[in-house]
Amino acid sequence: MTNRRHFLGGAALASAAVVAKSAMGAVPDAPVAPDPSTMAPPLRPNSGRPYQPVVTLNGWTLPPRMKNGWKEFHLIAEPVKRELAPGTVAQLWGYNGSSPGPTIEVVEGDKVRLFVTNKLPEHTSIHWHGQRLPAGMDGVGGLTQPQIPVGKTYVYEFEARRNGTFMYHPHADEMVQMAMGMMGFWVTHPKDPLKTPGYTPVDRDFCFLLNAFDIEPGSATPKIMTMLDFNLWCWNSRVFPGIDSLPVRLGDRVRIRVGNLTMTNHPIHLHGHEFVVAGTDGGWTPPGSRWPEVTTDIAVGQMRSIEFVATEPGDWAFHCHKSHHTMNAMGHDVPTMIGVDHRDLVRKIQALVPDYMVMGERGMADMGEMEMPLPDNTMPMMTGRGPMGPLEMGGMFTTVKVREGLGRDDYRDPGWYTHPKGTIAYEWTGESLNPQRAPTSNTDGSELHAPWRARKPKGSH
Repeated sequence: MTNRRHFLGGAALASAAVVAKSAMGAVPDAPVAPDPSTMAPPLRPNSGRPYQPVVTLNGWTLPPRMKNGWKEFHLIAEPVKRELAPGTVAQLWGYNGSSPGPTIEVVEGDKVRLFVTNKLPEHTSIHWHGQRLPAGMDGVGGLTQPQIPVGKTYVYEFEARRNGTFMYHPHADEMVQMAMGMMGFWVTHPKDPLKTPGYTPVDRDFCFLLNAFDIEPGSATPKIMTMLDFNLWCWNSRVFPGIDSLPVRLGDRVRIRVGNLTMTNHPIHLHGHEFVVAGTDGGWTPPGSRWPEVTTDIAVGQMRSIEFVATEPGDWAFHCHKSHHTMNAMGHDVPTMIGVDHRDLVRKIQALVPDYMVMGERGMADMGEMEMPLPDNTMPMMTGRGPMGPLEMGGMFTTVKVREGLGRDDYRDPGWYTHPKGTIAYEWTGESLNPQRAPTSNTDGSELHAPWRARKPKGSH
C-alpha cells in the first residue's frame, strides 16, 4: 500500500475545502490495488454498520478508515496505466493507480469524509453523481467550489442520506478527464435492508462502469476530441477477452449494477435468464412497476441495477447488443468487400507485401482466427476463444457462469461449462431433406393463393 500524507485543518467543513498544514490529524492512507486489472474479492466491513459488499468487475473496493464517527477515504487523482486486455496497455488518468478508480462502499446514514489529492497536470474536482448532499460538496468546479489546483488536497464531507447505486467523476475539464478514464463506482448500502422499499438482499452483487476510448493503432493515449467514433468499447476499462467472468452459484439471487459514462446508450443483454430492473440512480423501483426483461437500455449518465435468480447452469453470454461494441477494435473506414473476388489482386500485392491478407470478401468471421501482423500495443478485432472455437467477440462482452457448489465468497473463474450429454446443438447427418421452395406467383405475375393468408369476405372490395 502506498502511504501519502497530508494534513486536515479547520473545523467542520460546510463545503469542499483545501487541507491546511495546521492539522486536525493525518490524512488516511491512499491504498493502491496490488492488481487493479483483476476482480478483487468482496471487502467485508470490519467496523461500522454491517452490509453485504459488492464485487467490482476487474476492479476493487477502497478500504475506509473510521475516525471519530467519520468513514474516511483518500482518493489520489493521477495518471495511471491500465491494461485493457493482455498485451495492450493504455495511458489513462484515474484514481489510486487504477481507471476506473476504486469502488466506494458506505452505509445509509454514514458520515463520509473524502480527501482528494490532485496529482494530475491540471486542476480537477469530483462530482458525487446522484448523491443528496450540501451544494458546496457537489463538486462542480467554478460553480460550487474552486477547482482543486495541482498538488493540493481538498476535503468533501457529507452524510450518505440515500441508499442506492451511484458513481463519481470530475466536473472539471470533463471532456478531457472523463475521456482519459476518470470515474469510479459508489454504492450506498441500506441501513435496514429488510425495511427498505424495493430492496431485496442478494447472494452476489456485481458492479461495473461502461466506458470507451479512441486509441489509434500503435499508440496508448486516448484521443480526447472523439465524440462517437470510439474504437475500444470497455467494461471498467477492460476489453473482452480481458474482462472477468461473473461466477455465480446455481440458485443464487444475483444483482448486477451498471453505470454508463460513454457517449452513447448501451442495450445490455443477458442470455439464458430473465431479469428485472430493480434500481436506477434515482432509487429502487417499486416491485409493482417491474416487468421481466432480457435486455435493458442504459443511456448516458444512467445507472441500472438488474436482478435475477440463477436457475440455469451454464456459461451465459452477457453483452451490449450493439454489434460494433462487441467487435473491437473498430476500423470505421474499412470498406465492405463481401462478394468481391480479389484473388488476382491479392497475388500481385503479396509479391510486394508478403504478409498482406484478404479480409472481408466472405464476411468478417475470419477475423476470429486470423493472426495478422498488428502494430505494437494494438488489439485485434473479434478476438477471444471459447471451448468450441473462436468466439468472434470483443469489447463489451463476458459470461455469467452458473455452477452448482460454489462457495459463498468464491469468485474464481470455474472454467468452461461441461454440457450434459445430448444438450449441445449438433450437425444433421441423416437423409438430406432437400427442401423445394414453393412458387409465390403465377407465370403471369398474379399472386398464388396462400392458405395462411386471410381470405376476403364475399362482396368485399
